[in-house]
Amino acid sequence: MNRFIFLLHSIIFFSTIVYADDYLNNFTEDYYNDFSSDFHNSSKVFTDKINMNEKHFGDKNEVILPWMNALVRIPLENGEIYRSLMKNLNTNKPFLDKKFKTIIYLHGCAGHWSGTAKRIDFYAKNGFAVIAPPSMARKKYAQSCDTAIPKGGMYRSVLKIRQIDAENAVINAKKLSWTDNNNIFLVGLSEGGITTATYTPKNISSSISGRIIEGWTCNAGWLEYMGLNTPYNEPVLSLVAKYDPWFQLDSLKGNCGQFINKNPLSKSVVVDDGTQLSKGHGLMHDEEIQKITLNFLKNIIK
Repeated sequence: MNRFIFLLHSIIFFSTIVYADDYLNNFTEDYYNDFSSDFHNSSKVFTDKINMNEKHFGDKNEVILPWMNALVRIPLENGEIYRSLMKNLNTNKPFLDKKFKTIIYLHGCAGHWSGTAKRIDFYAKNGFAVIAPPSMARKKYAQSCDTAIPKGGMYRSVLKIRQIDAENAVINAKKLSWTDNNNIFLVGLSEGGITTATYTPKNISSSISGRIIEGWTCNAGWLEYMGLNTPYNEPVLSLVAKYDPWFQLDSLKGNCGQFINKNPLSKSVVVDDGTQLSKGHGLMHDEEIQKITLNFLKNIIK
């Protein structure tokens, strides 16, 4: 039985961290298993919620930190990947003389982890530059989930921070000499997917060319977490497992296809085939999901 039913702008059902310039073709499991980050639940020193003030979320001294500490991946012609941090990026590299289709990648509530590295390398191996800003690089940041329990929704206002950091990344990316500003895409997993879904550009300078939402239903008990905001009707790909353990409360069940726009290239994919994938949270390790994702990007590139 075919696991995939393709329906346009509807729902598709399936019935060690590098801190310096680094040219590597290392995609082994050892590399990803050894990946670590200061910007992860296991290493971050969080701010108590009572010491968080929404008026300070836009403080320029805070907003700059996720951008400067962003992971950067650049695809090279020989099949290798240039790995760096934004703050260490040498803009005199000859391969930066060209324009790259660029993905702004937004991490989940636990921050940067090996799955982040795998995802951004996957996109880079397929021809996209990637910029992955860690919101946890901020000095003041409250914990929003505990993946060990698992427990989410620990700090409701985190979404405002994530949206500010996403907008800053989009605007700053468009200022770089090597980004193709006609092809800037927002991609996110879990909390990063919520941010991707709800991201609302204030004007064309902060607009994006497409969105990929992994591991989110677009349904929530909190109004600002709900739905899908696409003021420029840009194409959207949503990917979610029907039995995702994070979203089994009635208020969280569903899929983004309920809110998807009228763009003919938009798609919602719900994994509902009875396999382990249909009970998971992250989906991008699956080859069929990867194919759907790359086909979506291929179709929306301008």
